[in-house]
Amino acid sequence: MNDRELWELVHAERDALADDLAGLDDAAWRTPSLCGDWTVRETLAHLTAVATLGTPAWLRSVVGVRWDFDRHNELRMREQLGAGPAETLARFRAAAHARTRILGPRPAALGENVIHAADIRRPLGLPSRTAPTVAAELLTWFATHEFAVVSRSRVRGLELRATDAEVAVGAGARVEGPALALLLATCGRSDALADLDGDGVAVLTARCRPGWTARGRG
Repeated sequence: MNDRELWELVHAERDALADDLAGLDDAAWRTPSLCGDWTVRETLAHLTAVATLGTPAWLRSVVGVRWDFDRHNELRMREQLGAGPAETLARFRAAAHARTRILGPRPAALGENVIHAADIRRPLGLPSRTAPTVAAELLTWFATHEFAVVSRSRVRGLELRATDAEVAVGAGARVEGPALALLLATCGRSDALADLDGDGVAVLTARCRPGWTARGRG
């Protein structure tokens, strides 16, 4: 994936999500997302922060909170909320085609947008707009890397096989399902486990529980 391909995919993901959220009422904006304790609106504001915070500003922010990344994310998200849901969405639309990102692997930058879009859509009952091929490419990367989220350790000893794309990664007890559901579970979203089958689902379920840690990962 080169920079042009990255930004084309990221911008398409953001545009599709903004369109999907255009008709939400105030109650829907308060729906809990799959991203920690954040609501749908707060998760979208986080994506705006991600789209507008370059490496120098990111460094100043994390140093200012003594490398407390949760605090950093909370502060930067609050900056993008605006006065109400309409402003939250307007700020996201305004940043949708930005090419700002912190230093890091390209798949991680795309994955943040795809995963958080699912964090927002799934609780709202909105269908995914992410192509299975894109989800499959991200699955392969997150299942074999550890960057910002415990993913490789979570699926160690498992074979992940997509039913909607030509991808299989890992070896061991099998877990099958849509590529996006596999990606979400790999990144700890237990909501996606209901879409998966196979003798490895029980293992993955245990590793998606709150408080699970990967001892000796690396």
